[in-house]
Amino acid sequence: MPLDASPLDVAALAWFLLVWLGYGRVSDRVTGRAVSLNHHMVTLREVWMRRMLQRDNRIMDSQLIGHTVHSVTFFASTTMLVLAGLVGVFGGVDRVYEVVGALSFTVQTSKQFFEAKMLLVIGIFVYGFFKFTWSLRQFNYLCALIGSAPLNPVPPEQVDTTARTTAMMLTEAMGSSNAGMRSYYFAFAAIAWFIQPWLFIVATTWMLAVLVTRQVRSRSFMAIIDHLRQHAAPGARPPEEG
Repeated sequence: MPLDASPLDVAALAWFLLVWLGYGRVSDRVTGRAVSLNHHMVTLREVWMRRMLQRDNRIMDSQLIGHTVHSVTFFASTTMLVLAGLVGVFGGVDRVYEVVGALSFTVQTSKQFFEAKMLLVIGIFVYGFFKFTWSLRQFNYLCALIGSAPLNPVPPEQVDTTARTTAMMLTEAMGSSNAGMRSYYFAFAAIAWFIQPWLFIVATTWMLAVLVTRQVRSRSFMAIIDHLRQHAAPGARPPEEG
């Protein structure tokens, strides 16, 4: 951390890293009672894979997977373009530093500290790019699992194992994609650091509130809950009452 970083800057950065990295771990990795949209999606994906094993024609399933792969590919390509733009800005950092420093509402910092803030934004998008590309690799593994799934009628002893492992791979792929998507959200919060450290804290907290609300209080959350309660397949756990 540069010498002119204030205690508030240090606290803001620590809060940002805690929220950014901690939220992803809680949202995607915590096991036990399902409490969020992502957790209930794990059950829904297993229901989907069970339905897939009952179908003779699985073209629809492959098309749904292909649509998601195209979306992840789009964001991976877009992230590369964003990184190219940021590297270009970093090459002209002297001019950018003068322009931002001339704004009346920004905190004046050293050029070294300004460059450190830019590196943070670049690092966030690098992280997002690696997550998106890893998600694409995981979708390739998922295609292999779907392609090698036994044909209908599937022996009952193979249904649980096949549906669970295939749904697990789909969840891993979507988890990586979600992590890449969140890098965009938190990159916007990091940009606030160029203005004021307290605004950086507010922006980070606001992003956390937006993500949590979507996970536990959104209409999408309620739609998934209602669907699972009505259509949960045998062997899949229906959502518990909140």
